[in-house]
Amino acid sequence: MLTTHVVYDWRRKCYPCSIAAPHACDQPVYGRLRAAPTLAPVNVESFDERSGGIGEIDGVPDSPAPPQRSSGPMTWLKDTNHSAAVIAFLRRARRALPGDPEFGDPLSADGVGGPRAAARAADRLLEREAVTREVSLGALQVWQALTERVSGKPANREVTLVFTDLVGFSTWSLSVGDEATLRLLRRVSQVVEPPLLEAGGHIVKRMGDGIMAVFPEPIAAVRAAIAARDAVKAVEVDGYTPRMRVGIHTGRPQRIGSDWLGVDVNIAARVMERATRGELVVSAPTLEGIPDEDFESLGVTAKRLRRQVFTAKQGGVPADLTMYRLKTRRQLPGSKDDDGETLDA
Repeated sequence: MLTTHVVYDWRRKCYPCSIAAPHACDQPVYGRLRAAPTLAPVNVESFDERSGGIGEIDGVPDSPAPPQRSSGPMTWLKDTNHSAAVIAFLRRARRALPGDPEFGDPLSADGVGGPRAAARAADRLLEREAVTREVSLGALQVWQALTERVSGKPANREVTLVFTDLVGFSTWSLSVGDEATLRLLRRVSQVVEPPLLEAGGHIVKRMGDGIMAVFPEPIAAVRAAIAARDAVKAVEVDGYTPRMRVGIHTGRPQRIGSDWLGVDVNIAARVMERATRGELVVSAPTLEGIPDEDFESLGVTAKRLRRQVFTAKQGGVPADLTMYRLKTRRQLPGSKDDDGETLDA
């Protein structure tokens, strides 16, 4: 920006045309500059500054130019990776591949190690709606299917589920308070869990005063349950000795991570509910899965439970499911059980 002084010719009452050129009236201005009064400095702007620069009109700044969209290979890959049509096609293709087409979903990525662990990691790290996710999970899906085929182990193999519960625990804990309740739960856990683990069981979850465990074989589950029930009889807290009821059922539940879900899990819980007063009840599939010689070594007898007639029908249990209450041989045969039900041979 240029700055100069404009001198007013007070005699001629006009401004000079130029400092370096003679006045329009043919009078030189240099001689009068010293005596002439000087006004305040005036800024003289260039044309570009006065007009606001190239592209500006009437002092209105230019709007930003739209960004130029790249058309290179990286842009194509990015667009393809998030293409809804390509993602839908890959999901349909995964249904034709061997294995579980929902592999990688949080409710399908179960187990530890191998492709299942990789699927859980992929579920956390990969974008939800992306081609890369479907391709990666599709490869893991095939890997899982081939692994199961080579090992000969199906995805949902047969297991035996065990549910335990302390009879009357809620009423007792309400009367004694939290401190005594926690002492009892710790003590019960100390005597119940070792027999289950030593027999090859896996504790799935602890549910307050109960435990859910899973075993590979029915005989191991029943043997561990008998030992755990006997151990609880030695527990005493503030004069209270709990009684533990157990329900056992064999089936093919769905393994979801470290948990197990499905119809067979619900059946196992309902089997435990039939052990109303601290007894051990098993379903027919569990009893049928125990060889006769192994059953004899347990030291128990099996009595079939009559169907409930005068009580509400138990939900979540197949109509043709038979249950058995296991009694130790030292108990008198033909007697009534603790809740007054007559047992059939």
